[in-house]
Amino acid sequence: MYRCDVLIVGAGPGGGHCARLLAKKGHKVLLLERYKDFGRNNFSSAGAPKEILSRFDLPEILVGSWWNKFIVVTTDHKRVWQSDNHQGCVLDFKKMRQFLADEVSDYGGEVWLGCRYIDHCEQNDALLVTIKNNLTNTKIEVMANVLVDATGATRRVMCGQMKKKPLFTTATGVEHLIEVDEKIYNTHAKALTFLLGHQWMPGGYSWVFPMEQNILKVGAGVYNKKHELVKEVKPLNHYIELLIQNYLQVEKYKLIDVHGETLKYNSGLQDIYNKGRIIAIGDAVSTVNWLGGEGIRHAMESAEIAHVFICQFLEGKINNFDGYQQQMKSTFLAKWNMCEKLANKKYTQDTDALINRVFSYLEGLKLEDVVDILFYYKFEKISKGLGAFVLRKLRSFFRKKIWGRQ
Repeated sequence: MYRCDVLIVGAGPGGGHCARLLAKKGHKVLLLERYKDFGRNNFSSAGAPKEILSRFDLPEILVGSWWNKFIVVTTDHKRVWQSDNHQGCVLDFKKMRQFLADEVSDYGGEVWLGCRYIDHCEQNDALLVTIKNNLTNTKIEVMANVLVDATGATRRVMCGQMKKKPLFTTATGVEHLIEVDEKIYNTHAKALTFLLGHQWMPGGYSWVFPMEQNILKVGAGVYNKKHELVKEVKPLNHYIELLIQNYLQVEKYKLIDVHGETLKYNSGLQDIYNKGRIIAIGDAVSTVNWLGGEGIRHAMESAEIAHVFICQFLEGKINNFDGYQQQMKSTFLAKWNMCEKLANKKYTQDTDALINRVFSYLEGLKLEDVVDILFYYKFEKISKGLGAFVLRKLRSFFRKKIWGRQ
């Protein structure tokens, strides 16, 4: 029977980062990935601020492209914020997951591809975990001191056997990876582009992110709650085609890949964080930003928090994970409550006019300020944009008065 200190189910950013941190500290780690390679689950749009590389010790080879522009297209307007310096990157999600897995192996851990979690039971102060190898169709038993649920929105380990599961709000996203000609690519390179409003994606948003040369990520996501004003929301692929044909104006392109996922978010972060020797990280405990859908940085941050508790448990310094939930809420709850409140209003109530007005408030800000608001949740900076908005309106008013007199 295989034995390990920690068995981590799910080799996404959270699971992979948690595994490499624990392996680096000398613990015997086993990381499971249900697919036979990392190209089979390449679902993240992976737009992030540049800080993600230094914050989580990631190399630049994982960057698909850099961005220094942020573009918002609404039903009636297009607004562009630009900087002379890189503000962020679009990660190659497949390469990132492979890199984390390789790091686990380099530090002495093991990575099993094509293996999925079946169930577990307590046995002799440890957990007996049953795994199925999808490649050989055989079952394997593993004895682990700690089991980590990094299965994302499915919460396969923590909630899989529960008859009554927690209540979740859900959002679904689909993304197409397309190859376009150089002219089209260069038009949209170095920019994160979001399309908002009822024309482009009612009850959600769509996006265009650049990857390596001539490759674009185009997608659409919808908040799965009924919008108070929108009577009908068509399938997501309809809005992706609308984006390609009407915004990108691409007549011919090569479809490389289609991927997507449904996220599940627990309001107020009331997820099940730990149970005995089991601890959950990443999207399994709602670390995704519910306003914008960004999750990689936050999943990795949750892995860092969890790995400290796991190390203390394995070293006999604590005998449970009861402090983990409190630490996670201290890190995420306040900003996530604000994001949830804004998301609920934006995706279920907002009119096109209101969406235009909100982004007009931000029009006078620098891109660095917009990044602070959208990626670091410094919503107080919106008031700075509001002040500039009022000043612009006053200047426009007085110019009209002066010209009117002349």
